[in-house]
Amino acid sequence: MKKSEIALGILRIPLDFGMALLAFWLAYKLRLYSDLVPGFYFPVDLVSFPSAWQYLQLSIFSSLGLIGIFALNQMYSLRSTSRVGNEFMKIIFLSSAWIMLIIAYYFVTREFFFSRLVLGYIWILTIFLTTVGRGLIRILQIYLFKLNIGRRRVILIGTNSLTERLYKKLKKTPSYHVLGCLSLDETISPGKSSLKIIGPLNELEKIITKYKIEEIIQTQTNISEAHAEKLIEFCREHHILYQFVPDILQLHQSHVDIFNIAELPLIALKTTPLDGWGKVSKRTFDILFSGILLILLTPLFMLIALGIKLDSKGPILFTQKDDGTAVKRVGRYGELFKFYKFRTMKEKTDSLRYTTLAEKNHRKGSPLVKIKNDPRVTRFGSFLRRWSLDELAQLWNVLSGDMSLVGPRAHLPEEVDRYEKHHKFLLSIKPGITGLAQVNGRSDLDFEKEVRLDTYYIENWSLALDIKILFRTIFVVLGGKGAD
Repeated sequence: MKKSEIALGILRIPLDFGMALLAFWLAYKLRLYSDLVPGFYFPVDLVSFPSAWQYLQLSIFSSLGLIGIFALNQMYSLRSTSRVGNEFMKIIFLSSAWIMLIIAYYFVTREFFFSRLVLGYIWILTIFLTTVGRGLIRILQIYLFKLNIGRRRVILIGTNSLTERLYKKLKKTPSYHVLGCLSLDETISPGKSSLKIIGPLNELEKIITKYKIEEIIQTQTNISEAHAEKLIEFCREHHILYQFVPDILQLHQSHVDIFNIAELPLIALKTTPLDGWGKVSKRTFDILFSGILLILLTPLFMLIALGIKLDSKGPILFTQKDDGTAVKRVGRYGELFKFYKFRTMKEKTDSLRYTTLAEKNHRKGSPLVKIKNDPRVTRFGSFLRRWSLDELAQLWNVLSGDMSLVGPRAHLPEEVDRYEKHHKFLLSIKPGITGLAQVNGRSDLDFEKEVRLDTYYIENWSLALDIKILFRTIFVVLGGKGAD
């Protein structure tokens, strides 16, 4: 999902809240004008009017209630495909339900609301202002699309009439940049339709690389099950959203999104719940807890730094290789980032793992290099590793957005280069300080089992699972099992 799409989706929440507050304020002011409607006189009883503070409290709580009602009715879907008219009708319906709930509250509590006319103003103004606010969001989004920001690069698989229909409609949809279509046949016959055929299906990988494709929509019905499985697996490995028109295939996974694009229903296979609001909630969780931990653990960091300096020569943090280049790890989608870790080894001994210590690697045959009883580790470094204290420096990576508190291990570029195809699925999310694999064996775990556990985590993520893993990490570390 595009960053601009997420940002604009989140922006709707404070904007709706602000518009509801504005509606309350305007309604309050308008009521003071008793002759607002020509020919009618509505006497104003200033004695019954609440104080500004009382009215502000009512405004805030009621506006939060509106946000809750909107949220429960999918008004904050980050991938919005609803038409303007449909959205407007939902605003009218939900705002009306909201006003009715306010009236019901005062009826049940037998409290007196100071003005029914104010309620009417609030209702009308809320509908008007929230519609205007969402209209401004749409205008901003269209402007960004014109700058080619947030547009999704997509190709269609198929050459039938359904493909042609969808192709024409997507070409008119600003949020999509349709690169063309792939034919199931190796022989391409141009001129048969308005479709832009950019190659056969068997050249998919080359086309993906050439056009930097982000989404694939399959519209062809006569694709074999074997080809479909291969296509789905390919999309998983390359972090591409795979969608198909219903009735083409049986659902491959339980994680699906069903929505309409250009009046056609589509099913998108989700490789992970960590998209949209899942991604937002995990990032919010990471920022809050990494920030809090960095503040609370500052005295511990100072003690660790002192211990490293007193124990051996060299820097406090392990951030440079023996040749002076920065230590990098592989993050989401294969992007490299600067990795922080408290130094636990003697200075300039990192490269020995591939030379004199290569024979001591107890993970031969896997992409990883792990050395038992590593002679490079200092006395204090051994203590840090025993209690996983060297990993705490990665909280800076979490706060900066390169890592998460929970996720697969952050591996070295040379280790990722040795990945097999199915291992690359681990790169679909940010790496973590701890993870499901770490709390089920730590360094003693077989790599393939580690991959299976991390794959399960990616496909079944939830905040509850993250919290459970974090708590289990504490007990695993205290137990000391599998520390390297």
